[in-house]
Amino acid sequence: MSELKLYLADEEATVAGGEALGRACLASGLQEGLTLYLNGQLGAGKTTFCRGVLRAFGHEGAVKSPTYTLVEPYEMGAQRVYHFDLYRLGDAEELEFMGVRDYFAPHCLSLVEWPERGAGVLPEPDLQLDLEVPDSGRQLLLTACTGRGSAVLGMMEKLLRD
Repeated sequence: MSELKLYLADEEATVAGGEALGRACLASGLQEGLTLYLNGQLGAGKTTFCRGVLRAFGHEGAVKSPTYTLVEPYEMGAQRVYHFDLYRLGDAEELEFMGVRDYFAPHCLSLVEWPERGAGVLPEPDLQLDLEVPDSGRQLLLTACTGRGSAVLGMMEKLLRD
């Protein structure tokens, strides 16, 4: 299991970190799809990070947290990104009723905030992102959980070096 730690000084750096991850996802390919879990307390910057990922995919509009709708779909050409926020999910079984398995498909990137609320229904992640808010800025730990996740982390490290 490979890991990458980043310090994100502010909101701008958090968006830039998301953009770097988004570029790495695109460069690594989404043939089999990718699932990313985002963990962190309320206000840790999960949706801000997602905004950066979506910018890398070419989305220019606003990015809001889909707290009440559970999922916000974004289509940019042939690419699809699904942004889930399961904070208000009452029971993981509710995901079955909305056909959640259809979202985790080839050529799709699924960003899942509060994934523990969908335990037992959601697929395992390729990457897990843990955001912590120390005294200043944010600490981001990215952990690869699959070979695809490791490939994305390797690409992200390369992009950050160049």
